[in-house]
Amino acid sequence: MKFRSARPEDAAAMARVLNAVIALGGTTAHEHPKTEAQVREDYVDGADVLSSVVADVDGEVTGWQSVGRWQGEAHIGTFVQPGLQAQGIGAGLFAATRAALAGSGFDYLIASIRADNRPGLAYYARIGFRDIAQDPDFALSDGRMVGRVHRRFDL
Repeated sequence: MKFRSARPEDAAAMARVLNAVIALGGTTAHEHPKTEAQVREDYVDGADVLSSVVADVDGEVTGWQSVGRWQGEAHIGTFVQPGLQAQGIGAGLFAATRAALAGSGFDYLIASIRADNRPGLAYYARIGFRDIAQDPDFALSDGRMVGRVHRRFDL
């Protein structure tokens, strides 16, 4: 497995991973599938993308992590193909992300995680993010209250 910067041609594979996570439900605030074009703009090379890295296994994208500028801060998102979590992909992605952000001018990262996303909360805690705020009233579009935890990592 290698970790590298995402390229525009990775957008389709990245969308497949993201859409599989969305379809599974319960671990992302994204509720609707994203197109290849949306993933490319929002997570690969759009104006607000600060970093985007993929986990590549024999030419196949099995996970990805992107950092984007949102409301003046650097926000991170991580997506791993269902069934492949807890195998070191997330740790490798984060190491690549930190290297990619060196000299970016940002001093910290923000992760906003659904409060009911136990694997996501465990992942961000394991790599060193700490709680800074909670939004217990965060709801999905269908009205379900799932809450959200905001965590910070100082670079």
